[in-house]
Amino acid sequence: MKKETVGNLSHLPEPLIDLIRRYLKGEQFAGVDELFDIERSLPHGHVAAVLGTLRGLAVDQLLGKRPSRKKTLCVAMIVARILDPCSKLATCRELDEESPSHSLGEVLGIGQVDVDEMYGAMDWLLTRQSGIEDGFARRHLSEGALCLYDVTSSYFEGRKCPLAKRGLNRDGKKGKLQIVIGLLCNAQGCPVSIEVFDGNTADPKTLVPQIEKLRTRFGLGRVVPVRDRGMITDARLVEDVRPNAGLDWITALRAPAIRELADAGLVQLSLLDQMDLAEITHPDYPGERLIVCRNPLLAEDRARTRQELIEATEKGLNKIVEATTRSKRRLKGTDKIAMKVGKALGRFKVGKYFKTEITDESFRYCRNKDRIDRDAELDGFYVIRTNVPGEELSASDTVRAYKSLSVVERAFRSLKTVDLKIRPIHHHLGDRVKAHVFLCMLAYYVEWHMRSALAPILFDDDHKAEAQALRKSVVAPAARSDHALAKAQKRRTDDGIPIHSFQTLLEHLGTLTKNLVRVPLSGHTFSRFSRPSPTQQKAFDLLGISYSM
Repeated sequence: MKKETVGNLSHLPEPLIDLIRRYLKGEQFAGVDELFDIERSLPHGHVAAVLGTLRGLAVDQLLGKRPSRKKTLCVAMIVARILDPCSKLATCRELDEESPSHSLGEVLGIGQVDVDEMYGAMDWLLTRQSGIEDGFARRHLSEGALCLYDVTSSYFEGRKCPLAKRGLNRDGKKGKLQIVIGLLCNAQGCPVSIEVFDGNTADPKTLVPQIEKLRTRFGLGRVVPVRDRGMITDARLVEDVRPNAGLDWITALRAPAIRELADAGLVQLSLLDQMDLAEITHPDYPGERLIVCRNPLLAEDRARTRQELIEATEKGLNKIVEATTRSKRRLKGTDKIAMKVGKALGRFKVGKYFKTEITDESFRYCRNKDRIDRDAELDGFYVIRTNVPGEELSASDTVRAYKSLSVVERAFRSLKTVDLKIRPIHHHLGDRVKAHVFLCMLAYYVEWHMRSALAPILFDDDHKAEAQALRKSVVAPAARSDHALAKAQKRRTDDGIPIHSFQTLLEHLGTLTKNLVRVPLSGHTFSRFSRPSPTQQKAFDLLGISYSM
């Protein structure tokens, strides 16, 4: 017998018959779970979002036209600062190809890297700071445009850096040295330039380098810097500002100068009960416009704050009174009592609101009601000062320009605490500190553009024109649009996408992974991305980039 029918397979589906035929020919098959083996899975979505935005802004091209190892490391440090701000040593561990924290090192092809190589890249970056800032100025500043400038300070770890000095402590870190940082932005708050000064540099002294930078390096013949009220003093105007022909500016008066105007009768306090803005002139300010503003809500806030600080100071003073009258271990001595009183009055900086009487065995105090009432008269008042002619910039636009300094303050919060954590600073070399600060500014430049693009799915108000229309006056507090209020209440967009903060959105993007897949039967490997969620896809659509890189 040459053939024997064991069974008839003709009734089976064709695909199954084909599998039987292939198996009888010796082909091997595996179960679904055995077809692929995921060797490694790395968080990738947040890397793609930040790196894609950086490349879309051509920041890597400003670093240098030619590809180089140092340029790649600088790009990695900028992106890593947004993803997970940490020390350079920790960044090296995150990029290490043996145990990476995300896909950044693999995407950039960094391989092995040590901290000394990172420091070398930082030194290389500092030599290119001027060229990079010139590129930003060409993009974001124009002739006759407004620019915003403000300063802050940051505490410093260690005592060996020549830039670290004792100065005005804005961070509340007692005993710490500090550096001073000046940030220059365009009218919308996009960072253009940053500079580091010695920690004991007064705010007005940082002004001259900015004027020279705007005029000489950026080649702007006419520009209108907006500076905080402590930046332009009368002495600084005479020495540095007025000699620069064509340099206009906008700033504000300090409280003593406002008091002088009120005592002279030029600021009619009762008149501003019916209106919140008035423009005046004064012979002590030749060629300048003074715009007096009054914000009732600001007045209420200042009055409440003053009362709280006075009451908190009284608690400390009452303890001293009790100490001078107790029967045991009674506090005596004029010097000892005065020392404790001075400490109590200086804690909340409201010593001017108290009258004190100290003897060798007693202490009494009372509120200085006249001084309190005198200062309360000016609650809610501020005066904008500018030399820009009224036909070029109206009073309302001038006030709006000065109030836009808040975006620089927001940038400092992002740089120092919220997102990029510029501090604590551990570098000992002055140039290394400058490179670190500049690196953080570049990271904020990328983040600023990301926030602008992602605003529809963030808690940020993406209908600013509507919010501006709802604002009754430029002096009134900023309003949020109805769309932003609805978005914040529902926690979702109109198409059902959950609303995020910038930080939580980056965390969610990080759950989109890049997987290294191996085929056991053939030994081949390939990369495969996880499928993006609707929120992740929406984010990449808003950024205009792809996650596959």
